[in-house]
Amino acid sequence: MLRDVREGLSARPRQLPPKYFYDERGSQLFDEITRLPEYYPTRAERLLLGHCAAKIIDIARPATLVELGAGSSDKTRLLLEEMLRRTPASATYIPVDVSADFLARSAVQLRAEYPLLQTLPVAADFSTHFTLPPHPSPALHAFLGSTIGNFTPDIAVDLVSAVRDRMSPADFFLLGVDLRKNPEMIEQAYNDSQGVTARFNKNMLNVINTRLGADFDTSMFDHNAVYNAVEHRIEMRLISRGEQEVSIPEIGRLKFGDGESIVTELSYKYDRDLATELLTRSGLRLREWFTDETQLFALVLASH
Repeated sequence: MLRDVREGLSARPRQLPPKYFYDERGSQLFDEITRLPEYYPTRAERLLLGHCAAKIIDIARPATLVELGAGSSDKTRLLLEEMLRRTPASATYIPVDVSADFLARSAVQLRAEYPLLQTLPVAADFSTHFTLPPHPSPALHAFLGSTIGNFTPDIAVDLVSAVRDRMSPADFFLLGVDLRKNPEMIEQAYNDSQGVTARFNKNMLNVINTRLGADFDTSMFDHNAVYNAVEHRIEMRLISRGEQEVSIPEIGRLKFGDGESIVTELSYKYDRDLATELLTRSGLRLREWFTDETQLFALVLASH
């Protein structure tokens, strides 16, 4: 984290990786965001999974579900329940998440809800190398929630390639992607009227304060999220409210000008061509493309 923060805040424009949103408080705030009326992606994906989960499990026939960035595993229950209907004695779930405390609590809840399900949580940053525990095959590797959009196209290829490397020939990959649509609708999803996304964005500074001993004053930064129609992506920033200095031990004092920004998240919006290109470059092939009637969201099923 020290390396990422040093490099990111030395860059121009300044930037911080979105994985540092997710301490326990950040995970709770994001869970709250997914229930907001403006935030359509989670709602659209959940509805789509409700229609497609049975078919996805029929095709992949997984004994194990591996989920990157599992969070509360809320939507994932639709897939788990289909798995348990087919193979209740051997179904295994491996949720992978960077927030260890939040992950542990989610695992306890899942074990209480699904006593037949073997739940093996892995606390790890899925964008780096990590090892899966032994598990029955075949596996369905899921990356839901349109989190792939947080990565530039080239880095997304690296990430999906790493998933492919962990897959056996019989495994499948399920990817959730937010689709291109009316920019106004997209911007509203990241600028909710209750200000939850703003608190989520600013919480990254609290994470840096706690873990690196920094002295960011979150009241001195404003949330900003705009849609870049050329790059087809949301660009989320924290904007300095006036000139200020911030001290981070082992990095030093940093000066921020009035209106200077820190890019905290990019969220690329996909279409079928971009999703197909991502899979092809990663050594996978698209097997099924599922989307809703309003074309808000898509689930992509791929294999070797």
